[in-house]
Amino acid sequence: MRVFSRVAIVGLGLIGGSVAAAIQKRKLASHVVAYDQLGGGLDLAVKRGIIDSAAPSITEAVSGADLVLIAVPVLTIETILREIPPDVLITDVGSVKQHVIDACETVYGVVPKTMVPGHPIAGSEKHGVAAANADLFEHHKVILTPNADTDAESLERVRSLWQDLGATVVEMSVSHHDEVLAQTSHLPHLLAYALVDTLSAQGDSMEVFQYAAGGFRDFSRIAASDPVMWRDIFQANGPAVIASLDRFLTELGDIRELIIAGDTAGLEAALQRAKAARDHFSKLNDHRD
Repeated sequence: MRVFSRVAIVGLGLIGGSVAAAIQKRKLASHVVAYDQLGGGLDLAVKRGIIDSAAPSITEAVSGADLVLIAVPVLTIETILREIPPDVLITDVGSVKQHVIDACETVYGVVPKTMVPGHPIAGSEKHGVAAANADLFEHHKVILTPNADTDAESLERVRSLWQDLGATVVEMSVSHHDEVLAQTSHLPHLLAYALVDTLSAQGDSMEVFQYAAGGFRDFSRIAASDPVMWRDIFQANGPAVIASLDRFLTELGDIRELIIAGDTAGLEAALQRAKAARDHFSKLNDHRD
């Protein structure tokens, strides 16, 4: 079932590579071509069958494409858009949608009707096309943030693509997306990076890491993610990230005071609330799986 003639992927990291691999596995396109600024993984992607061909430029990659998927760090999206005509079907996988909208308006003057901003809620601490996984989006959500002027057919084609890749598609406004992701994704990554950086800066950091158990491993895992990508996310979604961080710091300060005061009842109540919320989250995900 080939629903696209030529899919062009700009940015062949983990997500871009996984989209390409998923399309190939499910035979959803006659030809998948990719361009990547670094270029190092293109030959590997062709060799593994993740893509059919590699393009030496964005212009050549998108020429004749009936779908262009942008999978680059969010602060570089504006530069990429300058090489893409506004009448082609375009989608992206960026974690900050307002920046995508702003980039479109800067480059084209308006958000093209054939632009369907998207964000798969899936990933890994691994990065690069070598980590591409054709089943990465199975049983995961993909958020689309169309506006009132988005072409209905374009929206349906992008929605159907993600559904064909095994994802559940939901829609929400740009502002709501960025607020939600600041709390559920951006803040946890920021905290993981900060914890690892704090411990590694101590003189006895090697000993600390030697005795770190599963809790540290699980929490710090996401600090192995691509630093460039997360640098861009924290900057692009700065206000929402700072708002979430400020709320967290207030809560952390309250817990600090409970410990200082020896308020075991108050401390236990706070921990019980957190445990109940985490248990609820786990049950929701068990039900979805």
